[in-house]
Amino acid sequence: MQIQFTKMHGIGNDMIMIDNRKKELMLTEEQVAKLCNRQFGIGADGLILLENDTQADCFMNYFNADGSVGEMCGNGIRCTAKFFKELTNFTGNNIAINTRAGLKPIQITETGYIVNMGEPKFEHSDFPNQAIELEGFTWNFASMGNPHAISIVDQDPYLLPLETFGPKIERNTKVFPNKINVEIVKIDNPAHATMRVWERGSSITLACGSGTCAVFAVCNKLGLLQNQATINLPGGDLKISYNDQNQIMMEGPAETSFTGEFQII
Repeated sequence: MQIQFTKMHGIGNDMIMIDNRKKELMLTEEQVAKLCNRQFGIGADGLILLENDTQADCFMNYFNADGSVGEMCGNGIRCTAKFFKELTNFTGNNIAINTRAGLKPIQITETGYIVNMGEPKFEHSDFPNQAIELEGFTWNFASMGNPHAISIVDQDPYLLPLETFGPKIERNTKVFPNKINVEIVKIDNPAHATMRVWERGSSITLACGSGTCAVFAVCNKLGLLQNQATINLPGGDLKISYNDQNQIMMEGPAETSFTGEFQII
């Protein structure tokens, strides 16, 4: 099977984008994992099938790098907006994209994309409804359509062994029945924070849009970040804020890396 694709990224969080509006492609979990494999495939943190939707301009059918289905991807949805815009010669400034986490309105600006990520949820069946201790850290929780465990640390997040404790927390299904994304964050000042992320189904990535929004929501709730903040990730910065309806707005870029074809069995 020959697959045409576009490789895109949002501040280093890279995606394989495939036009599936004709619904001709049905990928297995193994095929997605092969495509995302950096040694034997194209290589990416995730894969997105762009599909038609009756309630929005398009549907973002998102998969993690291990082939598992994902509810939401904040960097991926900006890539989806750019991919859709360029495929269809869309000339408007507003796109509505449906996801497994609900419909997300997106505003196109001169410098990037502003996504209405909706209201964070601090109580959910995917995680405990209060802070807990795990692996020597205190964890707070938020859902942005997908679950996130956030630990606020005093030291440089780059000095902590996220590659060691990240997968242990992600895969602790006794506490997190659907696994969980893992973020560590240091508050630099009330308008700026630095974070790293271990993504569920993908391992360490350069950025996570929904994770950044979850970090902002938890830190704002605890009085550590104001209602507008810039959050730095290994791949770059995202600007996160609350609108007047208590919905989180995420602003950032989306870039095209290359296009190509891949033969998959």
